[in-house]
Amino acid sequence: MAHSKARLNVNGRRLLVQRVHEQGWKVAHAAKAMGISRQCAHHWLKRYDQHGEPGLHDRSSRPRTMPRRTNHQVEVRVLAHRALHRQGPTHTSAATGVPARTVSAIWKRHHMPPLAHLDPITGAVIRGSQATTRRYEREHPGELIHLDVKKIGKIPDGGGWRSRGRAATSAERNKRAKIGYDYVHAAVDDHTRLAYIEIHDDEKGPTCAGFLTRAAAFFADHGITRIERVITDNAFAYRNSSDFIAAVEALDAKQKFIKPHCPWQNGKVERLNRTLATEWAYRQPFTSNQARRDALADWLTFYNTERGHSALGGKAPITRVS
Repeated sequence: MAHSKARLNVNGRRLLVQRVHEQGWKVAHAAKAMGISRQCAHHWLKRYDQHGEPGLHDRSSRPRTMPRRTNHQVEVRVLAHRALHRQGPTHTSAATGVPARTVSAIWKRHHMPPLAHLDPITGAVIRGSQATTRRYEREHPGELIHLDVKKIGKIPDGGGWRSRGRAATSAERNKRAKIGYDYVHAAVDDHTRLAYIEIHDDEKGPTCAGFLTRAAAFFADHGITRIERVITDNAFAYRNSSDFIAAVEALDAKQKFIKPHCPWQNGKVERLNRTLATEWAYRQPFTSNQARRDALADWLTFYNTERGHSALGGKAPITRVS
């Protein structure tokens, strides 16, 4: 496998072969021009002579044989003890006579879940993983809209510690009145990643309902005239507010909820929240909270119409709106 300081990648090795075999360079001259030793140059030329083009690609550094690897019977004993007693590496090591680090390696090799994810009585996996192997994208715009609220601290007049420094703001920490939070409500279309964002002073049911209604109007203005499903987390305003439920029904949409403690199921809007923090909220030091609020509209336009999205092949969300 190529290491971090390797001078040649596959293209460099191919260029070495071309210079020596096709252009007639001497091996020493080609090696000097590419900043490698003659031994290294001969190594890749030999690999090419023996295997052709595939020989220029990296190979696994794993040895063909591992005579000191823990034998199968010992691994079975370690795994059986784990399944029966559900104890950590230290206790398992004392019971089986296998070093604790080897016990951990065996568990990792067999993809055993952490003990914290297991029910202590039955041993069943009861805690979800923070990653999912199933990635999805809805087939057409409006099929699914993701909603969420991100809470960020307001900026005091004159700026916070990002603009004035921690020393200046620490001295005023106990003298300044509490200024509260901004609640950033965000909606993202699953297929296009088109986003709509508003800032409010709370996340109550009527506020969330009004935001959803205006978000639907925004999507309609951009060609997404039908919203079929709305997915949110299990916040009280989304699940129990009659105003929000009525707003969903007014759109003739179906309301969906993620599983508790599984925010990655609402991952598209969660990723937008992270982008909001890094590219808008904390991108530059603001001297007032209103200045940061005023900067949101321009950033949202940039996000929807110019900023490339990796999931869209580097294109902006507006390019996917039919």
